[in-house]
Amino acid sequence: METKAFIDKYKEAFGESAELPIVFWYSDIPVNRIEKINGCFFKGLKNVRNDIPISLDADIIGCGGGKFYTGFTDMPERIPNFVSLKEKYKQTPEMVTDFIKQLGVPKTGQKYLNFARIDHLKNFDGIEGLLFLATPDILSGLTAWAFFDNNRDDAVTTLFGSGCSTVVTQTVLENRKNGKRTFIGFFDPSVRPYFEADILSYTIPMSRFKEMYPTMKESCLFGTHAWGKIRERINDNLIE
Repeated sequence: METKAFIDKYKEAFGESAELPIVFWYSDIPVNRIEKINGCFFKGLKNVRNDIPISLDADIIGCGGGKFYTGFTDMPERIPNFVSLKEKYKQTPEMVTDFIKQLGVPKTGQKYLNFARIDHLKNFDGIEGLLFLATPDILSGLTAWAFFDNNRDDAVTTLFGSGCSTVVTQTVLENRKNGKRTFIGFFDPSVRPYFEADILSYTIPMSRFKEMYPTMKESCLFGTHAWGKIRERINDNLIE
């Protein structure tokens, strides 16, 4: 599957001004190894959005949670207390521990986690998932597309977790089990400062994207009056 074919469809559906999605995948060879990122590694996506890929590893990611949720390290012992008592995202440290046990973060056997804008790659080989940085209007179109061929209650899902957990961990887990869920994220207050106020994340695991891709032109994104009005607004807002 070539990325150009999807990019053409995406631009036709959402307009030329819509921001292209980001793809991420693991490898043993870096695409572009960068300097250490202190704090949240999503700071690095500013470069990716400008078509400068980044390759992360346990040394580059400065956040202990980020190292863990991307599969490079075991859970730091301080995480339950930090998430509960410092960040106050869960009522007790025990709840954090239970959440992590239920999540089952997979360890990676590869050296790097790469992020690149989709037009940087020729195909989807080895990709874990697609990350859309979506405004409400774009999110409306993406979720409508996801619901088109899937009646399950969890076709589009929002789960508790850090930015790296909801984007990377959940997507990787879903992709590895050939799952059908997609994920809305960036509700974590710790990640929100690094993106615009009207942006949420929407990730589609490759296992699901392979099913959704052929249905795109059949969905409301093409040839419907309602979506045509939204598409026009998306491009008017982004051009201004």
